[in-house]
Amino acid sequence: MQLIVISGLAGSGKSLALNALEDSGYYCIDNLPANLLLEVTLYFKKSGYLRIAVSIDARTRKTLHLFPKQLADLKQQEIDVRLLFLEAKTDTLVKRFSVTRRQHPLNDDHLTLLECIQLEREILVEIKDLMHCIDTSNLSASSLCTWVRDLMCLDRSRLTLLFQSFGFKNGIPLDADMVFDVRCLPNPYYEEHLQSLTGVDDAVIEYLSEQTDVKRMFDDIKRFTNDWLPCYIRDNRSYLTVAIGCTGGRHRSVYLAVCLAKYFNKENQVLVRHRDLAHN
Repeated sequence: MQLIVISGLAGSGKSLALNALEDSGYYCIDNLPANLLLEVTLYFKKSGYLRIAVSIDARTRKTLHLFPKQLADLKQQEIDVRLLFLEAKTDTLVKRFSVTRRQHPLNDDHLTLLECIQLEREILVEIKDLMHCIDTSNLSASSLCTWVRDLMCLDRSRLTLLFQSFGFKNGIPLDADMVFDVRCLPNPYYEEHLQSLTGVDDAVIEYLSEQTDVKRMFDDIKRFTNDWLPCYIRDNRSYLTVAIGCTGGRHRSVYLAVCLAKYFNKENQVLVRHRDLAHN
C-alpha cells in the first residue's frame, strides 16, 4: 500500500496536488487530523485500497505534535509512506490570496494576512523538516501537477537527484539543497540568433558546448556533486535538489541541468526540472 501525505502553506498548491493524485487513481482525504492518520490508513488498507493520499496542515494544529509518532507507527506496517511539503515565498502567497479573495485559514479577525502566514510557517516547521519540499512560487498549476506525479513514481529505496534550472531574477528556489551560480558564463541571450531559443535547442547546445568556461563549470559541479553524494546517501536522504541558476533561467542553467542529469542518470535515479522556462 502507498500513502502520500501532503502538507504545506495555505496557498502553496495543496489542493492542486491532491486533485492531481485523485486523477491518478488515489483516494484523497483533505484536512485529516494528524492523530487519525494511522487509524484511517489501516482502515483503508483493510478495505483493499492500495493508494491513498491525505492532506495534513495547520488547520488541525492541535494534533500536529502527534504526527511523528503516527508516522513511525505507519512505517512498521509495511506501508510505502511518501511525504511532500509545499511552500512558496510570502509575496507569492499574498498575491494568491489577493486573487482568490479567500481568507487565510488561520485568520481570526485579529491577525493580518502576513501574520497568519508567519504563524503558519512556525506551526509547520517540525513537519516540514520530515518532508521533501517543493517551492511552488514560480510554478504553473500544470507544472506542479507534473512534478507531483513524477515524484510519486520514483523508487523510494534510492536517493533521487533533482537537477533544477532557475533564473536569479525570479529568486532562488526554496527547495534547493545545493545552489550553483552560472551567471559568469557566456550568455547566449546576447547572440541575436539565440536570444529567443532555450538551453534545450540545438543551436544553443552547440554554442554552449564550445565554450571552455562552460565545460569547466560542468566538470566542477559534477565533481562537487559526486564527492558529496555518498554523504547524502548515508544520511538516508530521499531527495537531493541541485539548483543551477543563470539570469533568466532560459539558456545556461537549462543546458547545464540537462547535461548533469544525463551524466548522473547512468548510475542514479534522476529528475530534471526547468522552473522558469514557462515564464520567459
